[in-house]
Amino acid sequence: MVIKKLTYIVLGSICVALGATGVIVPLLPTTPFLLLAGYFYIRSSKRLYHWLINHKLFGLYIYNYLTYKAIDMKSKVGLITLLWLSMGSSMYIMKNIYITILLVFIGLCVSAHIILLRTLKKAEMQANHHKVVPVIKHTKNALS
Repeated sequence: MVIKKLTYIVLGSICVALGATGVIVPLLPTTPFLLLAGYFYIRSSKRLYHWLINHKLFGLYIYNYLTYKAIDMKSKVGLITLLWLSMGSSMYIMKNIYITILLVFIGLCVSAHIILLRTLKKAEMQANHHKVVPVIKHTKNALS
């Protein structure tokens, strides 16, 4: 049981690192890695899961996506803008029609997914976030 928890902690931490890298590297996705990290952490360490969903940069977005399948309008606009800037720069660099077609298709699918997510007002997101999160308590033991 301890080996499984340690494995999940390692996998979750790798996913956080890849997700954080995805903020900088255009073709590396951020959200799927952070969602995977949440999956691994919730099954291995309440403390790390609590850290992730309370993280200054990703926490509120991850928590509301996992809990409500919703994000705020500012995040939607930012995500779609960043997505198309990344896709556009990749298409410009690659200059290959097949890759361009693939990237446009992927960009359209991801954009549609983001647009179809429920939109929460910022105040509603924060109110919901603070209602639920304190149930998960910090522990000194990383494996709790």
